[in-house]
Amino acid sequence: MPIKLSLGDTERPVPLWALRLAKALPFVLLPHCLWRLPFAVDFQMGTIDPTAPPRPWWTPAYVVGLSVLTEALALLTMVLVSGWGEVFPSWVPFLGGRRVPPLAAVIPATLGGLALVALWDPMPLAWFGLLGFHEVAFTNGWWKLLAHTCISPVMLWGPIVLALAYAYYKRRRPA
Repeated sequence: MPIKLSLGDTERPVPLWALRLAKALPFVLLPHCLWRLPFAVDFQMGTIDPTAPPRPWWTPAYVVGLSVLTEALALLTMVLVSGWGEVFPSWVPFLGGRRVPPLAAVIPATLGGLALVALWDPMPLAWFGLLGFHEVAFTNGWWKLLAHTCISPVMLWGPIVLALAYAYYKRRRPA
């Protein structure tokens, strides 16, 4: 029998594994976000791309914003394990204080999880040059190892969101 832990503000107890996954997700994605930041100041992190066009003036804001957005979306998964994923906050016009229909959270979380799987999980195909996928070249193997180490955890993002969506659905479905 799995151990259950209630956050105190959910209708039914949240499974401990779901709570831990939701809290860990921002840290799982942090290496990827940190890897991306040096590109904002035009430090190439050992990559070689002779076909790359000159970077536009807004590149630093875009790169930093992408990392911030990634972490914000990771934090948003806490909705699936907390009470504010069950009842709309009081400040939401027309909906404040009402129950959140379970599918209003399950459908976007599932679609988002599937999109993340489609976006990130084919990365190993590029690493090995399979099915026409290719990755950027690196100046040496150490940069490549660092890149793969920092970027690999992002492949867990989609499956984690899908698992949390399933746990949310299972917890919120009618008895």
